[in-house]
Amino acid sequence: MNDVFKEQIVRRKPTGKDKLKKAGLIVAVAAVFLITISYIGQFALFVTAAAGFGAFLLIGMLNVEFEYVFTNGELDIDAIFNRTRRKRMFSGYVKDFEIMAHIDDRNHTHDYDSAQEVKNYSSGETKENTYAFLANYKGKRQKIIIEPNEMMVKAFSTALTPRKFIKKA
Repeated sequence: MNDVFKEQIVRRKPTGKDKLKKAGLIVAVAAVFLITISYIGQFALFVTAAAGFGAFLLIGMLNVEFEYVFTNGELDIDAIFNRTRRKRMFSGYVKDFEIMAHIDDRNHTHDYDSAQEVKNYSSGETKENTYAFLANYKGKRQKIIIEPNEMMVKAFSTALTPRKFIKKA
């Protein structure tokens, strides 16, 4: 049998928005402490500890990794939050992709115009291995951005016809 199994993890780079969220949560905990100490008094430490714990959990959720799993023509993309919680973001057969091309390929940008949603499951930086594909998922046409390594790209190219898969020259 020719079973194919490839997996890869891509860590998302923190954006300025993520850093702003972290700073906002820290400021919110400090504000909760100042407000509760003046009004509640003895319960201020308890309320502040609860707010701090909640902020700690929310800050951890900003650490995101994406796992790509390619098994016999099926691609699954999971988001892993703070290395503990996993959520399925995409699942589909590669042969059903309408087109897959490098993100910078200007000859095929018109193919993605029909996408209803754009989902970015990459590190957030455009690199040599940043690709986009068009697929139907949960009833919507989605443009999905990923960063597969060379082994994953080779596996995709065997499942897609040359007309659907355009590798960067």
